[in-house]
Amino acid sequence: MTPEETMATAEALRTVPLSAAGTRNLLEYPWCRELVHRLRANETLGALLPSSLVAVQCTYFDKTEDRNWLVALHQDLSIPVAEPVNHRDLGAWSRKEGQHFVQAPVELLQELVAVRIHLDDCGTDNGPLRVVPGSHRHGRLSEQAARGLRDADGEVICAIPAGGALVMRPLTLHASSKASSPRHRRVLHFLFGPASAGFGLRWQHAV
Repeated sequence: MTPEETMATAEALRTVPLSAAGTRNLLEYPWCRELVHRLRANETLGALLPSSLVAVQCTYFDKTEDRNWLVALHQDLSIPVAEPVNHRDLGAWSRKEGQHFVQAPVELLQELVAVRIHLDDCGTDNGPLRVVPGSHRHGRLSEQAARGLRDADGEVICAIPAGGALVMRPLTLHASSKASSPRHRRVLHFLFGPASAGFGLRWQHAV
């Protein structure tokens, strides 16, 4: 995003009620839905987002001195849906901020794409994301297998400037440490999925 777009997005976030770490429901806001269209129109990002995918969630994170959290090595397995359904391939249902989540089958998770937009510079001292390259190709991994793959393949630190983006598959193993020099690390995490999720599921949002 341009510096002007980054500043406008940060200003829009001032009107959003936030929990301790952020919120999962930004697609409810017109400015956020408009941002989805601008991401698609971006020449670089548009090439990485198949036209068959729709934005199904936008989560906001802000790591600060007062909220200097860490995230252990993991894969993103849960997706937001409109309502629970009974299907043998679905499990671990939960409800967060009034929305239903479920752990999806690998064949659906493999179709998802995440786009992380940074509103602040995120260097090596500000708790950046660390990813295990190529790990999304291994499907769903146990904790032991995940640690083994990280030890074998190593991690890449994703230092991103303000207005920059990181595009990744949610099945990619990723983690982040506490910031050694904490300050705002505001991120909009967009999740894109197929227009039809299958398995009897329906998206709460589809932009």
